[in-house]
Amino acid sequence: MSPAHEKGPFLKPTIQAGRKFVRRGLQGEVIMLNLLRFRETADYSKAPALAPESPIRGAEAFDRYLRHTLPFLHQSGGDLMFLGSGGSFLIGPEHEKWDLVMLVRQSSAESFLAFAENKDYLAGLGHRTAAVEDSRLLPLSRISSDGAV
Repeated sequence: MSPAHEKGPFLKPTIQAGRKFVRRGLQGEVIMLNLLRFRETADYSKAPALAPESPIRGAEAFDRYLRHTLPFLHQSGGDLMFLGSGGSFLIGPEHEKWDLVMLVRQSSAESFLAFAENKDYLAGLGHRTAAVEDSRLLPLSRISSDGAV
């Protein structure tokens, strides 16, 4: 069982997770697998300046986040490869259900870090915070062309 400090929700990377990501020394493209569960009603308490006039669903707040984010993602050399409905796992914890799945491609770990630190991108991050109840983010790297793991 995982330590108590590793229980969710998981909404942003920890300092330790960031260090591990950098230490992995990923080469080439990095694909980010995102699993997202939305709040029923978006919670803009941490970003009141971004709050709409009347309450919206978490999924709507995430749509606002995506519209804000995509230009900065593209400027950084990244791309949204896949966006789809989630659900329950076929293999995995039966209690986990994800509303949205995304695959985001970045040309490198360095370009991902630069994107994640862009102040103009960060100005809209409150939409994501308002939208998301829980999430997972798994950086993936391509294995060699000979299939060796």
